Amino acid sequence: MTEDLSPLADATAQELAEEDFETIGDYHRMAAHHFQAAAKHHLAAATADDDGDEETQARHAFLAYRHQLNGVQCAEIAMMESDTLDDEFDVPSDENA
Repeated sequence: MTEDLSPLADATAQELAEEDFETIGDYHRMAAHHFQAAAKHHLAAATADDDGDEETQARHAFLAYRHQLNGVQCAEIAMMESDTLDDEFDVPSDENA
């Protein structure tokens, strides 16, 4: 695997995650970043498992899971902030009646 999966790469991703996002697209981009990082860590975990390296496998599995959670959170924020989708379960307010 030639991808950089070092703690420094994760620190850079953490710095990006802490920036204020201004658009829904920013949340979509960050979700994609986290999902891509999760996939890379899953592949690294699989390779470590194949090599019998349980410590490395566990570390990459944890990092993959953490990125997946962050990706889902960003995707959910993007979806909730989207004004183009109507919630079919919204109860009309008295003002709209």
